[in-house]
Amino acid sequence: MPPIPPSDKALVPFVSVENMMKLVHHIGIEPMLRGLAEYIEDDFRRWELFDKTPRIASHSAEGVIELMPTSDGEVYGFKYVNGHPKNTKEGLQTVTAFGLLANVGNGYPVLLSEMTVLTALRTAATSAMVAKHLAPKGADTMAMIGNGAQSEFQSLAMKAICGLKSVRLWDIDPAATHKAAHNLKGLGLDVHVCDSAEDAMEGAQIITTCTADKQYATILSDNMIGSGVHINAIGGDCPGKTELAPGVLHRSEIFVEYPEQTRIEGEIQQLAPDHPVTQMWEVINGTKPGRTSTGQITLFDSVGFAIEDFSALRYIRDHIGGTDLYLELDLLADPDDPRDLFGMVQRAAP
Repeated sequence: MPPIPPSDKALVPFVSVENMMKLVHHIGIEPMLRGLAEYIEDDFRRWELFDKTPRIASHSAEGVIELMPTSDGEVYGFKYVNGHPKNTKEGLQTVTAFGLLANVGNGYPVLLSEMTVLTALRTAATSAMVAKHLAPKGADTMAMIGNGAQSEFQSLAMKAICGLKSVRLWDIDPAATHKAAHNLKGLGLDVHVCDSAEDAMEGAQIITTCTADKQYATILSDNMIGSGVHINAIGGDCPGKTELAPGVLHRSEIFVEYPEQTRIEGEIQQLAPDHPVTQMWEVINGTKPGRTSTGQITLFDSVGFAIEDFSALRYIRDHIGGTDLYLELDLLADPDDPRDLFGMVQRAAP
């Protein structure tokens, strides 16, 4: 007897790494970054509808494994993600991820997707969406400190969303900088390879830090930061891991995603628990001010939040229709009688 094919109820759309990369080229990387930023901004506007909790983290000496759940009441989403800084020395990614969306009404998954590539895209889109609100008017030059897997995505998102024209690259590993410079060649940005972090600051109105070491570090010291800049600090994302000197924080107006998570994981873990911060959803809604003067230093203390992943998965769900860029995965059991799961198993005997 030939095997019975799975029913439609058993199948869940799955976007593999291969298909995610094809989707990026099908849409175009800059249009996709702009689209992701729009979805993220839309969900920030309805921030109060979402379930919100700091991500559930399992820490080890080598890194961290995290689950990031949220729901808007109709759709549930989560991301599995790790962060293991030593991985690159073993030929592995520092960050890997996958995510899922499900129907709240019946609990059935409606999308399963890789999120290693998608996390890089959504992180860059979030950075640029925030910079659109906080960076000084006319900002067109960015210092990119840390030239690992995120650097090109960050640079292109700032170009696509904020009009960035020039990026100044520096990394403690010159090979990483030359990799980023090579990858960005011909993509519409003036790319400058710098000899030091201080050199990278020259003329930059936006400063992005994205380093991976799991430690308290001083990537930006107080004397490196002049007035009127926007700092996009995205490397700090777990307890004991920071990039900015405390003096920089005290001189800055600080903006965050979700304070309860950022105070544990972000740059502000170095500050008093009641140090004032502004939530970005309030700026986007117009209920709190963003940049208020040309000389102000604005700091986005970004650690990544589950709503951004939800937005990215929602974008993918809405853009794979009509394409062949997903697989139908036989993920859910669907017995003829919902109460007869055992019978379904028995009937599958060879």
